[in-house]
Amino acid sequence: MPRIAGVDLPRDKPVCIALTYIYGIGRTRAAAVVEEAGIDPGTHMYEITEEDAARLREIIDRDYTIEGEKRREVHANIQRLVDVGSYRGMRHRRGLPVRGQRTKTNARTRKGRKKNVAGRGRAPTAKKCHMQQPAGEAANGGNSNATQPIKSATPQDHQTGALRSCVHQVDI
Repeated sequence: MPRIAGVDLPRDKPVCIALTYIYGIGRTRAAAVVEEAGIDPGTHMYEITEEDAARLREIIDRDYTIEGEKRREVHANIQRLVDVGSYRGMRHRRGLPVRGQRTKTNARTRKGRKKNVAGRGRAPTAKKCHMQQPAGEAANGGNSNATQPIKSATPQDHQTGALRSCVHQVDI
């Protein structure tokens, strides 16, 4: 496995593809490096000689910013945007998409897992009370199947059995 710029390149890939395993080199730069080194782009990594690998190493080290130095440069650029207080810097600081994507929906990669917000979602549901009100005290005109609240239910009403039917809110 040839090693260029501290990265082990895969032997079974073509040279142009294998060079993209180096941070800072994409398909276009890889093709330019291979052309400058005089290597056929379709050649696989296991077919290149040590001289070819040395030429690739020399061209990459001389002309391109790669790996750790490239990562530091990108990080410094982002930090500069944050320090200046630009819009893009604020988006980086808040962990939101930087390039104008919508955030009302989607954007989960930058925002992380969904957080539930109080007051959103399902409304509280009504639950019937299991206590019975004495039949003589029906407040709904004798309608024994009434499901509307007769009065505010308190724990004492439940204990004494003073309610015929009670509907109250249950927090979810």
